[in-house]
Order: sequence, then C-alpha cells, then structure tokens
Amino acid sequence: MSAVTIHRLDKRPDLIERVYEVDSTWPDFMTRDPVANALYWRVAEAFPQLCVVVTDDTDAVVATGRALAFQLDLAGRGTLPDGGLDRVSVWAFNDQLAGRTPDIASAVEIAIGRALRGTGLSHQLVAALRDAARAAGLSRLVAPVRPTAKHQYPHMPMAEYIATRRPDGLPADPWLRVHVRAGGRILRPAPASMVMVGSLAEWREWTGLPFDRTGEVVVPEALVPVHCDVEHDHAVYVEPNVWVEHDLE
Repeated sequence: MSAVTIHRLDKRPDLIERVYEVDSTWPDFMTRDPVANALYWRVAEAFPQLCVVVTDDTDAVVATGRALAFQLDLAGRGTLPDGGLDRVSVWAFNDQLAGRTPDIASAVEIAIGRALRGTGLSHQLVAALRDAARAAGLSRLVAPVRPTAKHQYPHMPMAEYIATRRPDGLPADPWLRVHVRAGGRILRPAPASMVMVGSLAEWREWTGLPFDRTGEVVVPEALVPVHCDVEHDHAVYVEPNVWVEHDLE
C-alpha cells in the first residue's frame, strides 16, 4: 500500500468538496433513498470536525469517513432509532438548525477505493472517526452498519445473521468484524435504516430484473428481498442495518 494520510476536514476544509472522488461501488438501487439524496451530500460541510478524508502520496483522495452528531437525550428520542441511518440523519440536521447541542456522533459512511480494500485502511478509518468524535467532546460514537456479506443470505433475519460467529468468537460478517476488533459492541438491528421506493419500471431500470410478479424479489447485493406489488405498480426495499457502539472515554 502506498503511503496515505488521514485528514480531519475541519483542519483541511479544502478537501471537503473532494469526499466524492472515491470510486463508488453502490448498486444503482442503493442510490435511490430520498433521505440520503437530500442530506448526505451536506454531511462533510455541516460536520467537518467529524469527517475525514484519506489522500495518497499523489494527493489523490482514496477513502473517506463521514459522521454527524445529534442529541439523543431529547424528548421523543432517548434510544437509537429503528429508522437507523435515515432517522439519525434527519435528527442531526434538525438539531443543527434548532441550535441543539449534540451528545452523540454517528458514522454514516466509510468508503474506500477499490485499490486499497483489504489493506487494513478500514481499521484506520474507524479509529480516525473515533478520534474525531472524542476531540469534538462527545462520549459515544455509533454506526448503523451495513454488513457486507448479508446479501448472501437475503432470507435470514438480521438478528440471526449478527449472532453468527466464527470459531474464534468474532462475527462472521467481515464489516461487523472490523468494528468489533476496533472495540465496537454490536447492539441490535436497525430494521428500517434506509428505504427505497419506486415504480416497477424504475426497479427494472435499476436492477435489470423483470419485477413481474407480486411477492418477494431477491435482488443482487440487497440485504433482504424487495417487496414487489404488481397490482399497485411499485416495489419497496427496506434495508436493515446494525447498530454498533464505540465508547470514547
């Protein structure tokens, strides 16, 4: 691996606009969440003290980690939401507009370019996000984690999947394993972390699949089946994630 440098964005604001230079591997349907499309492009600018960018020795952006902050100890909240990624994103931006003081940070993305996957950079990015949250005066960092191998078991309930362990006791899922090795604790599923809805014509365009029968459709790289309703001409994908918590004290 070539030499890389991790920069916190409040220290390098010139890199804020470059967080999108990391090559994306998301399947098309995963880019259709309206909450993500409305808010995620604003995270680096709104919460630069919690976000990091990795550059290599040619100054190319090769990875990024983004997080935001919100107030969990608030009437109507109090616990990490079943709505996962989408819900905490709405909370964070609402709190910022209302001038509320955050008490918790949540990672929303760790993206690593293809060339550097499997090099251990993911561990460094988790550590960098922990350090950034701690420096911001927060005592907790959580993450609605998308388990990277869950798509191989679309019919397995998430609660069952996250209980699957290797002989050494670590999670079977590679991305959950990164978090646990970094000191994270698996809490529970976030059953409705992201929601993608579209007409059947749109889903055919996004996936190349026929979507011609009412019922469950297994879509490559989807963590659970997509619900198809031919009579009403729409399909809905509700993605579960997994809440993981990192203590910062």
